[in-house]
Amino acid sequence: MLIHHVPSIISSLLPQLIWNKDRQERKVYLTFDDGPVPGVTDYVLEMLDKRKMKATFFMVGDNIRKNPMLAKEVLTCGHKVGNHTYHHLNGFQTKEAVYLQDIEKCQETIGEHLGIFTDLFRPPYGRMTRNQHKKVNSTHQVIMWDVLSGDFDLNQPAEKCLQKTIKYTKNGSIVVFHDQVKTKGILKRVLNPYLDFVSDNGFETGLL
Repeated sequence: MLIHHVPSIISSLLPQLIWNKDRQERKVYLTFDDGPVPGVTDYVLEMLDKRKMKATFFMVGDNIRKNPMLAKEVLTCGHKVGNHTYHHLNGFQTKEAVYLQDIEKCQETIGEHLGIFTDLFRPPYGRMTRNQHKKVNSTHQVIMWDVLSGDFDLNQPAEKCLQKTIKYTKNGSIVVFHDQVKTKGILKRVLNPYLDFVSDNGFETGLL
């Protein structure tokens, strides 16, 4: 079952992870995982630019390698970039040494193609072991979320995806969408009205 909202009990048990930002500020933190992907990431950039909104993109290193100009465009548009491993690895299924090497390879790719260092990391699928986290947390902020759009679930109608994402958005929410091929169809039906909701309800968009 898809859980759109992370229960407070989970975030309270894992306070070393970043689940949300300041609940007193009328801000939301839009994030997009798995890009950059042509035909999807550029669409996201267009929708954000239309409203002068900002977001953080957690990029897969191999996709940066394949699409370096699109990755650079994200920065040019004033957004931030985070590390999402090089091969989109599931930490629960990957040996610690391999996982850490993959993160480092993504970090090197970000440096090579974008000329920046990022201290933001998001584990693919939200899955990493305690030891993996301990190592990564020494150099990066590990960013999770409190609102999961579920745009990757092809069994979920776009209307429900939008409804649930709106329902759980509140001050300080970190909201996850995906700029990948699999989510393209749903994202193009959900993102535009969701961003209208953000604007119409007086939220600013913050960078992590």
